Amino acid sequence: MTAALEASLALIDRLDPELCAFTEVWHEEARARAEAAAGLPLAGLPFAVKGRTGIRSYAARRLTAAGGVPVGSTAVPGPGTRWQTWGQGAHGRTVNPWRTDRTPGGSSAGSAVAVAAGMVELATGSDGAGSVRIPAAWCGVFGLKTTEGLLPSPDRTGLATPGVLASSAVRAEDYLRHVTDGYVPQPARLPVPAVYSPDLGFARVDPEVADVTRRAVGRLVSAGAVRLLPGSCELLDPAETWSAVRAGRPTPSTELLRAVNNRVLDALFARTPLLLTPVAPTPPHGHEGPGDIYSTALTWAFNLSGHPAASLPAGFTPDGCPAGLQLVTGRGTDAALLGVARALESTLG
Repeated sequence: MTAALEASLALIDRLDPELCAFTEVWHEEARARAEAAAGLPLAGLPFAVKGRTGIRSYAARRLTAAGGVPVGSTAVPGPGTRWQTWGQGAHGRTVNPWRTDRTPGGSSAGSAVAVAAGMVELATGSDGAGSVRIPAAWCGVFGLKTTEGLLPSPDRTGLATPGVLASSAVRAEDYLRHVTDGYVPQPARLPVPAVYSPDLGFARVDPEVADVTRRAVGRLVSAGAVRLLPGSCELLDPAETWSAVRAGRPTPSTELLRAVNNRVLDALFARTPLLLTPVAPTPPHGHEGPGDIYSTALTWAFNLSGHPAASLPAGFTPDGCPAGLQLVTGRGTDAALLGVARALESTLG
């Protein structure tokens, strides 16, 4: 993997001054690690870590022990940022590689950009409200939020869980295989029974995003990869509840809403293994701010519920921006979710 490492470092040096995905790049440290990694399972696979402290995360340490080579830390929102949908790299504001006038999403902004631009195939992330899935969707890469409690997390609220951004679901499996103990792949049996919810019952979804995800689901059905079941998934808007949990001040009303949504999801996954939704309700916005629609509208319900969820590239809106299809499965079924994602990814191309 020495050649892969040198190619990764060369691309970072060439592309990062414009894209601003990295806060630090560790040229010499990476080269020193690569020699020792050659005989290990990941054989020197270059990967990036989220934020300046990412190298100390549980996932980064496990990947390094398996022979991955961390090449640098990626951009996250700067101090005092009111909204978490962009990043601040060493060279300036992190930009979307598909349209530099748009944000890449966040807070795992630099990780998504590094993968989308081919600088690395794998980057660590964390997801407290959609911080892996939204940048994955807006940058056109695969993103996985793990089940709450599957991996250690410093977030005492339980909302933020570790995750990964990767060039494909196949590559993301390298992450799950090496950061969890006793990982067993679970290939999907097609067609996968699924429920599609275009808005979870409450979100305002941009018509162009809705069209991209609806077409992606249609392709999956036509190809025999998915069998849609009747009905949808109707949740209560979790915005107030998420904010109360994040602040450490839940109230009886917010806890009741959480319990109601959990019962709906428990009933849903008792009858189907897969829920499909758009990832973000809008295309990536400009760098001036997100406007009045939360990009987290369709993602943070699953931080509250603890379910694993992934973003799979679904296509492009007419303005040239990627959109993602969200895949959600039952709690603790991360391996099965990756198996489904691999099968659907192959179908969508």
